[in-house]
Amino acid sequence: MTPYPVNMTVKPDVQGFFDAATNTISYIVKDPCSNACAIVDSVMDIDYAAGRITFDHADTLIRVITEQGLRLDWIIETHVHADHLSAAPYIQGKLGGKIGVGSKITVVQDTFGKVFNEGTAFQRDGSQFDALFEDGDTYRIGQMQCFAIHTPGHTPACMVHVMGDAAFVGDTLFMPDGGSARADFPGGDAGELYDSIQKVLALPNETRLFMCHDYGPGGRDIAWETTVAEEKAHNIHVGGGKTKEEFVTFRTERDATLGMPNLIIPSLQVNMRAGEVPKDADGRPMLKVPVNGL
Repeated sequence: MTPYPVNMTVKPDVQGFFDAATNTISYIVKDPCSNACAIVDSVMDIDYAAGRITFDHADTLIRVITEQGLRLDWIIETHVHADHLSAAPYIQGKLGGKIGVGSKITVVQDTFGKVFNEGTAFQRDGSQFDALFEDGDTYRIGQMQCFAIHTPGHTPACMVHVMGDAAFVGDTLFMPDGGSARADFPGGDAGELYDSIQKVLALPNETRLFMCHDYGPGGRDIAWETTVAEEKAHNIHVGGGKTKEEFVTFRTERDATLGMPNLIIPSLQVNMRAGEVPKDADGRPMLKVPVNGL
């Protein structure tokens, strides 16, 4: 039995937008009783080799919201992503809305503020965001009450956001044939990830689960929606009653074989700032590459 205020009678309209460059799915989530909506896990486009940032993916979300006559209440980050850059401030500048992330963003900022030698000018208190969510915090999208579940393990700041009968799991879970995300980044922990996944699987069986990433295992078509019941029965890493010990052993061994995400260097610098690109002393957008720093 979940301790969280689940309301399965509220069924938001969910539109997913797949970004092939980063295998990320962004969502527009509409309150069924009003024109209010939220965006979950937006993407800012980057040509890393050329040092060029564009906003095609974000512009698609903005266009859809505008054409459908929606009001953007929230721009939600499920965590500080290491594989894509957030477009939150760009979208906020066009449509408004509050940018929200888990309160443990301060842990991430402290860790990577040191890695990137950000100095005292970089605030490590989460003040770049409009809202910092604690476990169980509630908020509204129009008339729809939503809540956040703290799900550390992949990163300390990971949160699953539940909106009616829909839960946006970030990197806490993948589709059943994809398993789970890595737990070897600074602040990650495989045991914590297992416990966090159990929180998600304690939601009602019919809860719709929406992934942040999908990689089409085995060559299948890209997919991003499943249910708690499907994950409990079929998830290849935690389903079928796998124990915490089994999961930690598997996850630890697998993570040791993985390379770093292609965009981890720019992603962390941008996302720990709520999507703002850092600037040098002359005010020019500039990213750092720490050598042997990650």
